[in-house]
Amino acid sequence: MQIAFPEISRTRLKQYLQNGRVLVNGKSVTQFDHMLHPGDTIDIGQSQPRALFPQNSGIRLVYEDRHLVVIDKQEGILSMATSHHSFCVKTVLDNYFERSRQRCHAHLVHRLDRETSGLMIFAKSRTVQQLFEQDWKGFVYDRRYVAVALGHIQDDEGTIRSWLKDNRQYVTYSSPVDNGGKLAVTHYRVLQRGAENTLVEARLDTGRKNQIRVHLRDLGHPIVGDNKYGLQSKAHRLCLHAYRLHFVHPVTGERLQFDTPIPKEFLNVL
Repeated sequence: MQIAFPEISRTRLKQYLQNGRVLVNGKSVTQFDHMLHPGDTIDIGQSQPRALFPQNSGIRLVYEDRHLVVIDKQEGILSMATSHHSFCVKTVLDNYFERSRQRCHAHLVHRLDRETSGLMIFAKSRTVQQLFEQDWKGFVYDRRYVAVALGHIQDDEGTIRSWLKDNRQYVTYSSPVDNGGKLAVTHYRVLQRGAENTLVEARLDTGRKNQIRVHLRDLGHPIVGDNKYGLQSKAHRLCLHAYRLHFVHPVTGERLQFDTPIPKEFLNVL
C-alpha cells in the first residue's frame, strides 16, 4: 500500500482525524474511510475547524475529537439553557458544530454552576454521554477544584462528609446524619494561606449540587464571593474554579489529562 504522507506517522494521522485537523475541500473529516474524488483538496495538520470557534464567547475549546469536546468556561455562563436564559455552553457548541459542518449536537456530561469557571466535558452523541453516565467514576479518575476560602483554615488537609438536600426554595442544606438527602464527600487540601483568606484544593468523591460551596461553609470558611452560601462580599465573582480534569476516553481508552492555571483573581483576593 502506498503511503501518501510518509513524513507523518499513522498515529499522528489518526490524531489529526480525531481532532478535526483533516479538511477535505474546506470541510472537517473525521472518518478514516471517507471517500475521496479526483480534484479534492486536502489540508492536514494546519487548518482546523476550531478556527471557527467564537473567540469572545467566554468559552475556550481545549480539546476535540469526533466523540467529545473539553471546554474551559468563564464564570457567569450557564452549562445549559433555562427558560430565562438562552445563552449557554451548549448553544455555543451547537452553533460551532453547525458552522464547522459537523453532524452532531452537544450533550451535557457533567454540570458546573453558573458562577463556577473551569473544565467541562460535552459528548457529541447520546451514546457517548450514556457511557459516562453509566460509569462516571470508572472513566473520570481525577477531578479537582481550587477555591479561595474566607479566613484561615487551620488543618492542612481534611475530609468533609454530610448529606445534602434542597429545601423548597432550592437552597442546598447539609446534615451530619442521613436526612433523606444524598451523601456528599469532599477532600480538601490547603495550597496557600494569605493575609485574610486561604487558597484550597477540593477533590470530590461525589458530585452533588453546590457540594463544595456548602461543605466549605460547614467548615466555617465559605468561598469568597459566595453570596448564597457565604457572606456578602466585594469580590467580583465566586472564587471557585474546576482546574483539573483527568479521564479515560470512553471510546478509545486513551488517558486524557487537562489542567488550567489558577485564575489571577484568586491570587489577588488571596
